[in-house]
Amino acid sequence: MLLTRAALVSGLAAGLSGVLSPWRKPFAVHDPGKIIMDLAISLALGGDCLADVGLLRAEPAVYGRVASDPTVSRRA
Repeated sequence: MLLTRAALVSGLAAGLSGVLSPWRKPFAVHDPGKIIMDLAISLALGGDCLADVGLLRAEPAVYGRVASDPTVSRRA
């Protein structure tokens, strides 16, 4: 939770979303900046591959909606 709050308070999450907004497809459900933040947090929690973002998906009350493994793999 600390990493998520730090990213929000520091403006990192909003900055990533703004910078990566040109990559967002017109009908996309997930924000590319949020996907990158989720990947970074999963690595900080000890993950070592893209599929480890599932760790965050198991805690929606803490991390919110997390993109599926196919969506994350396509963006990375």
